[in-house]
Amino acid sequence: METFQALLANKLSDALAKVGLPKVGELTPATDPRFGDYQTNAALVLGKQRGESPKTLAERILACLDAGDICEPPAVAGAGFVNFTLRTDAVERKAGELLLDERLGVATAESKKRIVIDFGSPNVAKPMHVGHIRSIVLGDALARIASFLGHEVIRDNHIGDWGTQFGMVIWGWKNLLDRQALARDPLAEIVRIYKETNQRATSDPQVREACRQELVKLQAGDRENLDIWNECVAFSMQDFEHVYKLLDIHYDIQCGESFYNDRLPATVDRLLKSGIAEISEGAVCVFFRDIPELTDKPCIIRKRDGGFNYATTDLATVDYRINDLKADAVWYVVGAPQVLHFKQIFEIARREGYTADFRHIPFGSILGEDRKLMKTRSGENVPLRELLEEACSRARKIVEEKNPDLSEAEKIDIGQKIGVAAVKYADLSQYRMTDYAFSWDRMLSLHGNTAPYLQNAYVRIRSIFRKAVATPQWGVEAQTGHRPVATADKLTFTDRSEINLAKRLCQFAENVPQVLNDFRPNILANYLFELANSFHTFYESCPVLKSEEPLRSSRLALCDLSGRVLQRGLDLLGIKVPEKM
Repeated sequence: METFQALLANKLSDALAKVGLPKVGELTPATDPRFGDYQTNAALVLGKQRGESPKTLAERILACLDAGDICEPPAVAGAGFVNFTLRTDAVERKAGELLLDERLGVATAESKKRIVIDFGSPNVAKPMHVGHIRSIVLGDALARIASFLGHEVIRDNHIGDWGTQFGMVIWGWKNLLDRQALARDPLAEIVRIYKETNQRATSDPQVREACRQELVKLQAGDRENLDIWNECVAFSMQDFEHVYKLLDIHYDIQCGESFYNDRLPATVDRLLKSGIAEISEGAVCVFFRDIPELTDKPCIIRKRDGGFNYATTDLATVDYRINDLKADAVWYVVGAPQVLHFKQIFEIARREGYTADFRHIPFGSILGEDRKLMKTRSGENVPLRELLEEACSRARKIVEEKNPDLSEAEKIDIGQKIGVAAVKYADLSQYRMTDYAFSWDRMLSLHGNTAPYLQNAYVRIRSIFRKAVATPQWGVEAQTGHRPVATADKLTFTDRSEINLAKRLCQFAENVPQVLNDFRPNILANYLFELANSFHTFYESCPVLKSEEPLRSSRLALCDLSGRVLQRGLDLLGIKVPEKM
């Protein structure tokens, strides 16, 4: 099903060809609805290229444009913009088609890819903190949208489960462990022994050396140390899974750094043999002498002491994802401070001959209301699990105040849906590179660009159908929750708010694919906010259940379509909708 934007773009292209002009410029949604629904700057671009009057060129183009079936006669405005206003009957037909389309008009991608998305990536022996939320929810939203568009997505949780910190954890386990504390809260006890060991190692060379020896034994495969390491990993994974369950996150593979440990020597040898890497001052490095921004920033892949590092592991991971997983694209949803690291990794991969589409998808930071990095009062990172549980608790209190007659189970369920949604949406509604301040009051508000506001719009729609029990066609379906059967000829829009809402619904299929152009879920989030605004304007202006037929059925169909688009759009962002609030 072609969108209005695609239909008009094709008709404009045909008109340009008839006039003997090249296809240039863009056809985009109008910035101001007072002047139309879509606009193009083609005449402006051609005028500049050819030294001709844009207005004259626009008139020539429009003389050959055959778009009377979907839009009113186009208007030339300003210096040469062409504005298009959709015909009401065309919007009625398109909305009718969307009602019968499970995909709500969204086409699948023409070129489908197998995409590995690396997101989340917590470290073992540490609780996830608030800083992980951006990678998790951004990566999950991109995975959902890419899957919906027809791509084969592999969600990879690249867990930090190997490294120097385990020497300290193991020494602390053997010398400081409180078994009762471990039984009560395993991860808290592991963090405690790590911190205490780290403090001792800082001031006591003997402890520092003992920790190093424990790490050497672990890397050599010592059974006792491996058993301790496995216990730490298991305890951490239990804590991670609790958070993932709250967030409704799943992974297809969870290959920690340890998974690639045996591949690291071969990775270095391969790069040395190919001449991509060289030995410099005892270390193995890759230099980028032909790239100005990386000239003085070599990538070390084996240290002087023979140890490996993150770069070595990431290069082994690239090899696995391309050769074993057969990925066409690999997306890394990792914070902005890692920009240099991934430039180096991608350049090395290119030199090795890998042609996959490698993308680093960076993001900004979450700040406290003081505009500084969000921390606890003691200066620690805010644990993600505690933050999510508090979100659910706060949301449940709001639900209880608004609707005290709900059952206890309903309050818990709705509170969790609203609380988690509020946290996710506060992040996803921002441009990913923007630092934003975390505010409970703002994100849980029923007003403004928030998840509860969007969820409330859906709940309001569902309440309409719960009340619609008096007519033969709509009554049974409203009670059973099935969506109504409607066709294009049953839709009639007489009020301006109906037309505006229907136009907005038709733009869903235009907005969803745009998200992947620059990895911006905020495009979809802001579209849904505008849709909710359009629905509320319609709801306040147009009686639905009290209207006479056929207007009543038409407006119920418009409500149904609005609810389905809101539900599907929020689901693509990883957000659930309650039936009541």
